[in-house]
Amino acid sequence: MTDVRPEMAIGVFDSGVGGLTVLDECLAQLPAEDFIYFGDTEWFPYGDRTEDELRHRAVGISQWLIANDVKTIVIACNTATAAALNYLQTHIEIPVIGVMSSEAHAAVQTTRNRRVGLLATEATVRSGAYERMIHAHDAGVEVTSVACPLLAPAIQSGDPLDARIVEMVREYAAPLRDADVDTVILGCTHYPLIERLLRRSLPNTQLIKSGEELARELGESLGRKGLLRAADREGSYRFACSGDPDAFHLLGTRFLQMPLGHVDRVTISL
Repeated sequence: MTDVRPEMAIGVFDSGVGGLTVLDECLAQLPAEDFIYFGDTEWFPYGDRTEDELRHRAVGISQWLIANDVKTIVIACNTATAAALNYLQTHIEIPVIGVMSSEAHAAVQTTRNRRVGLLATEATVRSGAYERMIHAHDAGVEVTSVACPLLAPAIQSGDPLDARIVEMVREYAAPLRDADVDTVILGCTHYPLIERLLRRSLPNTQLIKSGEELARELGESLGRKGLLRAADREGSYRFACSGDPDAFHLLGTRFLQMPLGHVDRVTISL
């Protein structure tokens, strides 16, 4: 078993910049902790990948994070969580958590009419993971799942939000309005970056975002294991990606609204 200590960093990875919505919440709720964020931009989008590809890729990224002395790994990507969380937890020697279970639990706790909507990538919807998690908490909840294959790439591109994206959001939201859901899980970490657009197309619904729920779960998990840093310090953060570091720096700075500093480029073997 790999030795983990409180002073080690927390590793976070995502297919691109979407996981920064998770990192942002973690930085706010766990200000004393150090973080290493890896954006797998060379492989983006994950929604087009097979489960086997995603599992092997997740192992490669996790091995790189472990080599950089992390005490736990956060999969800040819903698609990767659906495909690889259980696999990583049985193949990696440090704790691994993902973004889905806390969202499913929060959705069941939030809904009043027991109708929950899901917006996610094709791979996440295809996996059926959210439905299983929701029904584990309440088998009577009706789940309406909508695959949004074009949404994460549009957000990741960093282009200005225009009429095309507005219409895309309206189209994806329509089945959820028709199903009269009162709670919607944003099942991709990119989606909170367009939260205002989503709220306009989904009025009178509660949006469940992975960042808030996961940061809370992460803090509780580290506390139970005695791995929290002392609160009398300000933590650090650093970034790496598999694609163009300059592009990641530009887009990441825009979305995180914090200085990223130097971004390392890392090659991950599949």
